[in-house]
Amino acid sequence: MKIHPLFLPALAILAGLPSTSRALPVVDLGAASSYAVLAGTTITSTGFTVVDGDLGVSPGATISGFAGFGGGGDGIVNGSIHANDVSAGDAHTDMVAAYNLLSGETATVTGVTSFANTTVTPGVYNSGASISITGSVVLSGNGLFVFQMGSTLLTGIGSQVTLADGALAKNVYWQVGSSATLGGSSLLVGTVLAYTSITADAGAIVNGRLLAQNGALSLSGNTITAIPEPATSALAMAGFIGVIIGWRKLGQRRALAKVSA
Repeated sequence: MKIHPLFLPALAILAGLPSTSRALPVVDLGAASSYAVLAGTTITSTGFTVVDGDLGVSPGATISGFAGFGGGGDGIVNGSIHANDVSAGDAHTDMVAAYNLLSGETATVTGVTSFANTTVTPGVYNSGASISITGSVVLSGNGLFVFQMGSTLLTGIGSQVTLADGALAKNVYWQVGSSATLGGSSLLVGTVLAYTSITADAGAIVNGRLLAQNGALSLSGNTITAIPEPATSALAMAGFIGVIIGWRKLGQRRALAKVSA
């Protein structure tokens, strides 16, 4: 069947939908989606930290260690800085909602306490306590990765979490029941939502977001790069509706052409 050019953009949207029954994303970060770093009380940085995305704190207002802001420092923010303003407040509200939604996801794998030199496929992995990461961990496959833990997330020094076979950082979420500590020179992908605080040791790199709900966020010569949020199902639905409308209009034009002939 020949496809009319009018429908190609909408069909492209539909073709990009995952084949699983679960629609992506599992959570809409809302106003928090533009933030690479967001905390509840304070944000501090030592050394040459680079934040690609917005940085903010709310309801606290203390930010230190960044050039041209507050007391200054060597840190760089390639985005906007928000200290307890409307933007940061809205982002904090949406961060809390996202955290609550993630914590309520039904686990597909339970009793997980560690990942070490292994490959992980899409799913919802739950630990009632902590999760630790050591060595090389590969997230493989086009789907959603949710890691739920009742207490802490700890990534080992030099550990690496990477992507393969269609996995995307924007589809990876770490829901941390208390605090997260990222080991020195470690690499992590995805959005970390910690109930309390997050500490990134020297040289840790994050391709995603660090969002600390009720506590502080401490950085030390890190690189945090915000990732785009997954396209919502509403966009896909809009594409589907566009296809239907387009087909109807095309049918009407063909009917009129037959009548005029």
